[in-house]
Amino acid sequence: MTPSNLDILEPVRREALWSGRLSGEVHDLFKVFNDSLPFDRRLFLQDVAGSAAWARALEHAKVLETGERIQIEEALEDLARCVAESPAVLIDADDEDIHSFVERELVARVGDLGKKLHTGRSRNDQVATDLRLWTMEALDHRIGELQAVITALVELARREQSTVFPGYTHLQRAQPILFAHWCLAYVEMLRRDLGRMADARSRASVCPLGCAALTGTAYDIDREAIAVDLGFRAAAANSLDAVSDRDFVIESLSGISVTSVHLSRMAEDLVFYSSGEARLLELPDGLCSGSSIMPQKKNPDALELIRGKCGMQIGRLVGLMTTMKALPLAYNKDMQEDKVPLFDAMDELSICLRVLPPLLDGITVRRENARAAAIGDFANATELADHLVTRGVPFRDAHHQVGRLVAEAIGRGLSLEELSLSEINAHAPAADEQVFVDLTVDAALEKRASIGGTSPEQIATRIARLQSPVRNSRPVGSIAIRTARVSDLADLKRLIDLWADAGENLPRSEEEILQSIGEFTVATEDDKVVGCGALWLYTPTLAEIRSVGVDPECQGGGVGSRIVEHLALNARRLRIERVFVLTRAPRFFERLEFKTVSVNGLPEKILKDCARCPKKHCCDEIAMVRTTWSE
Repeated sequence: MTPSNLDILEPVRREALWSGRLSGEVHDLFKVFNDSLPFDRRLFLQDVAGSAAWARALEHAKVLETGERIQIEEALEDLARCVAESPAVLIDADDEDIHSFVERELVARVGDLGKKLHTGRSRNDQVATDLRLWTMEALDHRIGELQAVITALVELARREQSTVFPGYTHLQRAQPILFAHWCLAYVEMLRRDLGRMADARSRASVCPLGCAALTGTAYDIDREAIAVDLGFRAAAANSLDAVSDRDFVIESLSGISVTSVHLSRMAEDLVFYSSGEARLLELPDGLCSGSSIMPQKKNPDALELIRGKCGMQIGRLVGLMTTMKALPLAYNKDMQEDKVPLFDAMDELSICLRVLPPLLDGITVRRENARAAAIGDFANATELADHLVTRGVPFRDAHHQVGRLVAEAIGRGLSLEELSLSEINAHAPAADEQVFVDLTVDAALEKRASIGGTSPEQIATRIARLQSPVRNSRPVGSIAIRTARVSDLADLKRLIDLWADAGENLPRSEEEILQSIGEFTVATEDDKVVGCGALWLYTPTLAEIRSVGVDPECQGGGVGSRIVEHLALNARRLRIERVFVLTRAPRFFERLEFKTVSVNGLPEKILKDCARCPKKHCCDEIAMVRTTWSE
């Protein structure tokens, strides 16, 4: 037999983090089996950030002196630069995991001081922190990519706003719709997916650092300060739970799976619509392939790959749930298997989402074919039944009468509208001349004018609502949250004015903003301010989150959620029991654990602000409260 790669490996001697208890060589097979660096090196930046935050916490706890903390932080920054400039340093490393790599490189730079950094923490809370940070950032990117697909669908709906299209049930033509109605159906699905992603991010945003192996740290560590430092919304409330559960990974995989199902269904629709049998639309050549043997072929490979990857996404979710289902508390090595499915799932969803906007932008709808298909196969039969109902015929009788007319028309090779009134009356005596108007596709569409219907009026209203005020959404990059500075004044005024003009916030003068600059938090992308919010204290137990605004180009990327979570965490650190908002976007705040209350329960607000509000007698805002801390 030819030996495998595993068979020919030489035994490796190395100093593992746990080598004090054990002695002798690390077996070659165990090294390959046990080591996670080949995949968890993706957590490098998160491990560096967590290590720097831990150094600051140890300084506060008097474990490190200020000079030592500075040395460690500078060494970590140097390591990050080295890896950025020469990725092979990390790729070719032989360490057990990313934590071992960072610690070894730190010790190489600062000597024994680097060994002090692990005081009071464990790889258990370290990896849980790293993975949560990575997941939050990955979800931010997926939210941005989802928003880009939604934007492309809304634009396609706008472009094809008046295009008549066949609606299907059981893969048979059913009733005419507008093609925009099909586009907007997937918009609604993906908007719910956005909510699921935001929910998953919120629950992932809990900091385990300082929980150590399972019991918590024995050092005087301010875990809430660490949470704020790293951008989490809260510190984990139970150390045992914090290191031993991966439900945030499972929830992320669940959201990815549901999104993938929606994308797969969209792909299947488009594969069918573009087929030679349907010929309802044409896909862009640049996202299709040909055949190696049949020169005429144009294959919808991008869509088929989206459809095919969906099964793998569901498998990753089921696989991790099966791994976790019987693990005792606390940490078990089985949990190392959480990363590959999460990393792969995020990568696969990302490419699926990124390929869709150019594909949707390049679609050409065959409008004449689509209209003909929408009219054919007796798709107007329901209109005839409705015509009879409006003339007093019970629906079940009308249904029966129209069914007999359809059967007769099929037998004679005619459509319903090609029958004469007398022929229609033979089976449906209540029909009159108006029936030939009611049987037209345009009349059928116009009548579907209830909320959510396919009428031109409803479609136009929904498109306008989806496009306003955001028209040019794009994926959001790396977002940082920090306290506002005086130099941010112009950007704060711009964002506040933007949303005040849209009726979402109260206007603030530049002087007002300047006087309260310390209450503001800003979100930045590449040092550009893209979002803001303020925490206004009313009483020792109550504060308002207000003046929240996000640059329209960054909406849908989780920026607003991060600002609100940061402000709520600041309130918690101040021991403010409740924060409240007055909003016209209750669903956004519901996802962030706010509950609707009566504004009368906020007397401080009414006395201080509402009395001078221009809308005090016609207020359309909803009061919502979130509890942040209690004894």
